[in-house]
Amino acid sequence: MSSELDRIIEQVGKDKGIQKEILIDALQAAMISAAKKKFGPQRDLEAQYNPEIGEVELFEFKTVVELVTNPSVEISLEEAQKTDPEAEAGDSLGQKIPTETFGRIAAQTAKQVIMQKVRDAEREMVYDLYKDQKGELVHGTVQRFEKGDMLVNLGKAEAVLHFKEQIPRENYRIGDRIRAYIHDVDKNAKGPLIKLSRARPEMLAKLFALEVPEIYDGIVEIKGAAREPGGRAKIAVYSRDIDVDPVGACVGMKGSRVQAIVYELRGEKIDIVPWSNDIASYACNALAPAEISKVIIDEREHAIEVIVPDNQLSLAIGKKGQNVRLASKLLGWKIEIRGETDAEQSFQVAKAKLEGLHGVGDVIARSLINAGIYSVEDIDDWEAENIAQATQIGLKKAQKLKDLAREHIESGGAKEGEDAGEGEEAPPEGEVAASEPEVAQEDRVENAEAAGPSEGEASSSGPAEEQAETEGEEPPKS
Repeated sequence: MSSELDRIIEQVGKDKGIQKEILIDALQAAMISAAKKKFGPQRDLEAQYNPEIGEVELFEFKTVVELVTNPSVEISLEEAQKTDPEAEAGDSLGQKIPTETFGRIAAQTAKQVIMQKVRDAEREMVYDLYKDQKGELVHGTVQRFEKGDMLVNLGKAEAVLHFKEQIPRENYRIGDRIRAYIHDVDKNAKGPLIKLSRARPEMLAKLFALEVPEIYDGIVEIKGAAREPGGRAKIAVYSRDIDVDPVGACVGMKGSRVQAIVYELRGEKIDIVPWSNDIASYACNALAPAEISKVIIDEREHAIEVIVPDNQLSLAIGKKGQNVRLASKLLGWKIEIRGETDAEQSFQVAKAKLEGLHGVGDVIARSLINAGIYSVEDIDDWEAENIAQATQIGLKKAQKLKDLAREHIESGGAKEGEDAGEGEEAPPEGEVAASEPEVAQEDRVENAEAAGPSEGEASSSGPAEEQAETEGEEPPKS
């Protein structure tokens, strides 16, 4: 038959959600604390719960010695043998202490210890419960507000929704139901701190996982999400099954699935973007519905330059730059958008700068600009291997370009065949001032099979001897 104390322990355990063993440990610790308060801290004490009699028994242990020097922890052999005839010197003898001898102060100490142990157990239980729910959606009730932060009752714990994690212009009142995303669970002295969010991109992804069965089943995968809470969001999706359209699955019949998420986020507009492992295609998808004319990728700077028709520029940028800003967050790349007219002007300026370098013609200049190299200084900054890879001109030629760029910078930009200073006369009208630059000529020879000279264009603009050597013939005699 269970005792009264045993029933109390079971009832408290059910009410608080605490295991019986934890409560028994709390009772035993409380008894030891009360006894030390009564008899002093030097005593060797031990408490044990006896379920048969429904009592926490307290024992004091002393060492059996021939001559007692410290009565608090020692007992004489003669006294020990009165209790245990078989006791010998060196044994540890335990004696039960009646709990009735405890005073009011000791009893109060025991009560405080029990309450503290119970609170610690509750906090540990709450932490263990919610630490595994980190990254999940939870429901709660708005309990109160503190300096803009919202305190939410989750049932077994209280969570905080900080002001910066709330959706702007979203209003809740005390008692309203709310759904939020657990983004962190901290363990501190005052108990676990559960932090909620409604503004993070992860909340958007979790809502889609709830509404779209294909995402839950793993057929459709969310590759990324970007949000400006309360305004607009973009989410990139990919289908592992070619027969399943990832965008259509997320939109749902007549937009039912995405509209449920829009309603939960209080009207936040959502763009569903097809994901692609080709960064250029991905960028075009992310900037839809704007039409894209050209995409220039700079792998080194992790940046993308997007050229759009002039009449599509405002659509690609979006209201206050929102569209391009969200696309940049979604891709994780820096995106710069330019109109075709502005891009063409910049292209011509950059092309003129590059062609000012001895050895760079029209073809190489275009290749360099398409690779994101816009000036002689950029050539000097890039590694030869990166130039060769980005422009497909070959490592040897790329290294030659770097050497020429360094010479050009060190000489202050003077170019062979041009006026290097005041007082030099220009060549007479109608005469050719200089032959074709060396690097440009090599480029023409190496790419002759792929490109070929255009109709009416000379095969080489260099001297007769150099042209003959290129074609494998003997130089003409004078």
